[in-house]
Amino acid sequence: MIKTKLTPLAMLIAATTASAQAQVIISEYIEGSSNNKAIELYNTSDETISLSDYTLSYYSNGNTSASNNISLSGSIAAKGTFVIANSNAVALIKDKADLDVGGSWFNGDDAVVLHKGDAIVDSFGQLGTDPGSNWEGGGVITKDKTLRRKSEITTGRNTADAAFDPSEQWLQFDKDDFSGLGVHGQSSTDDGGEEPIEPPAEPLVCGDPITTINAIQGSGEISPLKDQVVTLEGVVTADLQADNQLKGFFVQSLSAHMDTDPSTSEGLFIYDANSDVNVGDTVRVKGTVQEFYNSTQLGNIEQVEICGSAEFKATQLTLPVSDLSDFEAIEGMLVTINQPLYVTDNYGLSRYGELGLASERLYQSTQVAEPGEAANAVEAANKLKAITLDDGSTTQNPETVPYPSTGFDAYNTLRLGDSTNSVTGVVAYSFSKYRIHPTTAPEFVNTNPRTDAPELSEEGDLRIASFNVLNYFNGDGQGGGFPTPRGADNEAELQRQQAKLVSAITALDADVLGLMEVENDGFGELSAIASLVNALNAADTSKQYAFVNFNTDQIGTDAITSAIIYRADKVAEAGVASFTTAEPFDYGNRPPIAQSFRAISTGEEFTFAVGHLRSKGSCSKAEGLDKDQNDGQGCWNATRTQAAALFTEWLNSKPTGNQDADILLVGDMNAYAKEDPISEFATQGLHNVIHHIDGNTHSYSYSYGARIGSLDHALASQSLLDKVTDATDWHISADEPIALDYNTEFKSEHHVAALYAEHMYRASDHDPVIVEFKTQAPIPPVNPVPEITTGQSFSVKEDTPINSVIGILDFIDRDAEETPVEKFIVSGSTAVRINANGQIVTTGELDYEFDNRLNLLVQAQDSAGNLSEQVEVIIHIENVDDTDEEQSGSFGWLSLLALPFAFRRRTHK
Repeated sequence: MIKTKLTPLAMLIAATTASAQAQVIISEYIEGSSNNKAIELYNTSDETISLSDYTLSYYSNGNTSASNNISLSGSIAAKGTFVIANSNAVALIKDKADLDVGGSWFNGDDAVVLHKGDAIVDSFGQLGTDPGSNWEGGGVITKDKTLRRKSEITTGRNTADAAFDPSEQWLQFDKDDFSGLGVHGQSSTDDGGEEPIEPPAEPLVCGDPITTINAIQGSGEISPLKDQVVTLEGVVTADLQADNQLKGFFVQSLSAHMDTDPSTSEGLFIYDANSDVNVGDTVRVKGTVQEFYNSTQLGNIEQVEICGSAEFKATQLTLPVSDLSDFEAIEGMLVTINQPLYVTDNYGLSRYGELGLASERLYQSTQVAEPGEAANAVEAANKLKAITLDDGSTTQNPETVPYPSTGFDAYNTLRLGDSTNSVTGVVAYSFSKYRIHPTTAPEFVNTNPRTDAPELSEEGDLRIASFNVLNYFNGDGQGGGFPTPRGADNEAELQRQQAKLVSAITALDADVLGLMEVENDGFGELSAIASLVNALNAADTSKQYAFVNFNTDQIGTDAITSAIIYRADKVAEAGVASFTTAEPFDYGNRPPIAQSFRAISTGEEFTFAVGHLRSKGSCSKAEGLDKDQNDGQGCWNATRTQAAALFTEWLNSKPTGNQDADILLVGDMNAYAKEDPISEFATQGLHNVIHHIDGNTHSYSYSYGARIGSLDHALASQSLLDKVTDATDWHISADEPIALDYNTEFKSEHHVAALYAEHMYRASDHDPVIVEFKTQAPIPPVNPVPEITTGQSFSVKEDTPINSVIGILDFIDRDAEETPVEKFIVSGSTAVRINANGQIVTTGELDYEFDNRLNLLVQAQDSAGNLSEQVEVIIHIENVDDTDEEQSGSFGWLSLLALPFAFRRRTHK
């Protein structure tokens, strides 16, 4: 994954610490029709201020690089104003302008920042955030409106990246209202008189007729009473009025006011931080019904009266719900979920104090279902199982992370798969998610504990692994050269990153390891791969790590590349290290790399390859079949699938010069287990090893959007697959909160220390994949079918007594201990039989003159019913004349009777 760098934003935030007096503030904002746009500045001091050091900057659509920087000049009088206007605005604006400029101007979703030198002295909007079409709060919006700073605001807002609620410091006026421009703090009436004073409002009377909460909420997503002034009564269920909270409270209908319609909610958020209320108070509130980012609330609060107190109950909620509208029907209400809920998302835990919870762990749809209708059905079901646990706070990067309640640090984590058995809180909707703000702190259970090493059968004698190392860049290799295009921002971060990677790789105990996202700076002594191998050898002198040198300054043109390291005490290179940059590996898909190895202990050889296919990002650039087909596979799927076919074709060309049939391909394929690229690899003869071992696709190596799945794979040729003894993903990264990685951004000094440890957990954002196999093929299974030796013949003299043993049949019974031969089936003559031991026994008279040769067809049958091939056995009958018979006398007959004791069972396995 690419580490996003907001370098301009970081510089701007850092600049806010500079010593700058906010004596000049933004006092009016005009976002009117067409080019009717203007900014008014106001001098709060008692002295004239030069504007020569001031710059007004506009930041479009969440960008942190300014789309327009306006250098100011001239001066602004004490308690006076200075107006900057669009040069194409109407005359009513330009007549009041001190400076008119062209170029790119702001829209309602763009941030405006006033700098003095490098310091931020005031701001409008939230720098680095795209709010959609506008910012909105308390009924005040920033699109197609004129906003004027409240008169009591005399200092600038220099935390430009903080959440922005325009109602806190601004008053809203109609679109294209220019009447107050240039006269901040003064009346805009023509005669200079003061505005008339509003008469005091009539006091609220508890118990008078009201508009019920269920009527305000309605049965749809939008209130039917939107923008209407209403008066309601209810009981306070959650008090979140603090400055670092939601600046309001939740109320729920009194029992007498509830309806019987399950589609209408009985709860509502009151956006009011000024009235002192407590949980359990019954209140009467007058205000305006608003839809704040599709969340129904009461804002512009005119009056609040406390009427008494009342008890209230939480509504029982069970996941999954039957339909997403079930969440809308409880928006604003107090609910309790009494069932195991599993952590599915901890990405925003440290920064925003939120967790994703669900009734089970949620998979990426194409990890467990075929792309298209089946995958889309899985994702639709996922949404019914999930809800977000919030902390009711707007504070970013809080010093005390809310979950787990026992304290969060590098050793006391909260992993995906951990669980809680009960959650109680109020339901809200924001940032496109339904969420619960708990009124009682939930307790979490460590149901997905960390492991110290991969869990494998260890029946193999060679271990191979794959690991995406999350942009390992080492600067210039000498402690400088930062920042780099990706990865660590400085040497200190690099050392933190490297320590975690070394811990992970040494614990993997792999004999050959494929790496992804290594800096593409060659293989010299100062290269990233050389630095990593040196660090490994310094940490563990017993393993003799080395890297494959591809003898080039750069593999392809991307900033990152794949790499191979190995233990020189376990394997030796047995081919020519190779890579290809042919299409489609010239851009997007990183160039494939390969080398062959020989196991030192057995001499067994195999080819090892590493791949990193194009990601699912930058969809706006995709064309044709590379566009998102809405089948669960995302964009660039066609490019990845083509790469899979050509990757296999390249490997089959034996690029290393080694002709051995054993091939193992590992890497970050940016495709889940059921997606087309993995299927294409299988069609071409490279099979998913973990799927082969597990019998299903429930493995995972990555988490995104509260869904888990395998982007990282090990794919083996059939000959090597037959030698695999075990395979697994080792969940040291994907389950861990991102706050535990090496980065220091968005962390206080306390967090930089407490959330970091040199152990392997959250060493990357991907989990490693490990495969073990025997370098000698396993003994083939025993063929249980009996086998009779062909070409056998026997001789017997005529007139041999019945039940005489005349020979023993030679046959093979390989599994005689399990399913021994029980009988022989003889056809062609009834004069002999063959018993279970293979002894040929006479059953009738033999007469040379009548028949001097018996041609028998014989089959062996074992206890399992397995039948041998039918084999011909010949019995020669010898002529006996009377003279010989008389001379032999009694002793001849005795010798015949002794024959059975002379023969033993002629069988072998």
